[in-house]
Amino acid sequence: MDLFARDTTPSASSTRIVDVLVPVALDRNYSYRVPRGMELAPGDVVCVPLGPREVVAVVWAENANPDPRLHNRLKDVGEKLDVPPLKQELRSLVDWVAGYTLSSRGMVLRMTLRMGEHLGPERVRLGVRLAGEPPKRLTPARRRLIDALSDGLLHGKSDVAREAGVSVGVIDGLVDEGTLTTEAMPRAAAPPAPDPTFAMPDFSRQQRTAVDAMRALAANGSFHVALLDGVTGSGKTEVYFEAIAEVIRRGRQSLILMPEIALTGQFLDRFARRFGVRPLEWHSELTPRTRQRNWAAIAAGEAAVVVGARSALFLPYANLGLIVVDEEHDQAYKQDEGAHYHARDMAVVRAHIAKIPIVLASATPSVETEVNARKGRYQRIVLPSRFGGQHMPHIEAIDLRREPPARGRFISPRLAEEIKIAIERREQALLFLNRRGYAPLTLCRACGHRFACTICDAWLVDHRFRQRLVCHHCGFSMPRPNVCPHCQAEQSLVAVGPGVERLQEEAAALFPEARTMVLSSDLITSIETMRSELNAIAEGRVDIIIGTQLVAKGHNFPRLNLVGVVDADLGLSNGDPRAAERTWQLLNQVIGRAGRDQGRGVGYLQTHQPEHPVMKALIACDREAFYASEIEGRERALYPPFGRLASLIISAGDRPTAEGFARKLAAIAPIDPRIQVLGPAEAPLAVIKGRYRFRLLIKSARAVDLSEYLREWLAAGPKTKGNLKLEVDVDPQSFL
Repeated sequence: MDLFARDTTPSASSTRIVDVLVPVALDRNYSYRVPRGMELAPGDVVCVPLGPREVVAVVWAENANPDPRLHNRLKDVGEKLDVPPLKQELRSLVDWVAGYTLSSRGMVLRMTLRMGEHLGPERVRLGVRLAGEPPKRLTPARRRLIDALSDGLLHGKSDVAREAGVSVGVIDGLVDEGTLTTEAMPRAAAPPAPDPTFAMPDFSRQQRTAVDAMRALAANGSFHVALLDGVTGSGKTEVYFEAIAEVIRRGRQSLILMPEIALTGQFLDRFARRFGVRPLEWHSELTPRTRQRNWAAIAAGEAAVVVGARSALFLPYANLGLIVVDEEHDQAYKQDEGAHYHARDMAVVRAHIAKIPIVLASATPSVETEVNARKGRYQRIVLPSRFGGQHMPHIEAIDLRREPPARGRFISPRLAEEIKIAIERREQALLFLNRRGYAPLTLCRACGHRFACTICDAWLVDHRFRQRLVCHHCGFSMPRPNVCPHCQAEQSLVAVGPGVERLQEEAAALFPEARTMVLSSDLITSIETMRSELNAIAEGRVDIIIGTQLVAKGHNFPRLNLVGVVDADLGLSNGDPRAAERTWQLLNQVIGRAGRDQGRGVGYLQTHQPEHPVMKALIACDREAFYASEIEGRERALYPPFGRLASLIISAGDRPTAEGFARKLAAIAPIDPRIQVLGPAEAPLAVIKGRYRFRLLIKSARAVDLSEYLREWLAAGPKTKGNLKLEVDVDPQSFL
């Protein structure tokens, strides 16, 4: 052994260390050594060992002063993935969202990496083509396969197997015999770029004013928030398309956020008519391969326009130049699992960090957005009338105290008569009820037994189409029995109250010749099915639509001129501070489906409270009266946007554990005269999925850094153990 041989073990001073953020439920960075020859910079996507497995992670920062005691315990970065790095703008957004919502940074990062799956180069997809002589043994399945490949072209294995109606094993057998050969399928071409000059619309005078403002906003290119405030049917989509066209001309990317991406077939068609191609989609229904391909196209700057659900906000755009939040008021923008964030608000934050413009579009702006526009923080761009000279729907109340439906029925005589007239005119009618299933409650007439979920504090909803009683909170279901399990009485079970399935049954009885269709989220089997049903309505193959809030999401039904709201009071009966706002928005949106193409639309509100301020504002079409009343009430009570709220939900497998922890937490809340800590109290839904729930509601002045207050409080509070769980929801939208 050469005693003077040089020690080649890297010293602490010569080894480069980086801090890496891992997309798991952790808030801290982990330090790793950079192997010799590997070039790394903040934002690079890497694979690192974490415990017994390797995970995808992101280099977050250089570590110039590592702890020397950890040097021999540090692991090496495994590999650098061949994908574009996450830009500083996106890394800043991850940090900001995590800090504001008190979520772990790892969970926010996870959304940028598509849950950490399928990153890296796209895997090679194999195809097959005819190459040799037919096999000696020619079965019917083999003959069908050879016929399908008779064009001599390369076909994807799964595609041709499906076309020929054979298994992949049949293909492999013919490959082994030399009849077929396998080759790598060519990589899918980048999506074609939208053409901003493909089909320039003919705008009305009012629309041209808004279009000029949109183009100026996009051309300016700096951070600016605009509210595109237009009545239903005014052409808001076509107007903000012009901002997108300007951004395309400048070679930058646009993001359009939508509350229900699965229901946007009409929107995608409208985009294609304007720009010649469809935009790139991003939502949970995409296949893993499509998500991989779309993620790569977005990161490489090959996707000029992306239309997506709220998670699309966290994608690594190469050169983002504009964000549009369509239907900005919609509650679906709130994420209530994992990181609790509101996509509209975080979109404004991302636009601010990236120094780009953002457009919030709505016919019924949220109170928060309306106040920002009134105070001049947001520019208001107005479309006050419908495109093509169409009138806004006329709205009437049907007072159910004076004109009740027949016993056991839910459609009043006047509404039934108006529907009959509409059908005779070959027009469509929409019956709206925001309640899925057949009936919200089933009880026994003999003993009064009510069917409740076994693990939630909720009644089971009768779904006749599926012949099951279902819990809408945990998914528990059971067959609908014929005998009461409590008293054994037969034929004693009765459905109480209406759901959309029961309304369809009533409509079929009242109008036996009419073609009816139910639109409800629990009946959707796929995006394709939903889009097919919407096309059937748009083409006039349905006479009466019975729907939940699904039908209020921006659809255009040319023959629809009558909307009947079966229970207009439904959303006003809970303790949600936003109940009036949501009811007003939802009913405005659903009635706004009527009269958009030809004829005069009319909406009927079946209500027991025609004197309620929301009903009076709807009937009078007086949005100013509604906003004035709602804003005054919020300001007086210091509710958002004049104050701030946060919710702490403590849950456990038993009530004493949850309540005890909640009380200990409340007892050590820091004293601040600007902050109220309310509770703990049982949550309105006290048990979900077998977990008992208690809630603390924190209310503060607007100027208070509520996130920092919560962070200090929770750091000093008791720690969750066992099955205890603490959820933090800053700016809550749900109070259940």
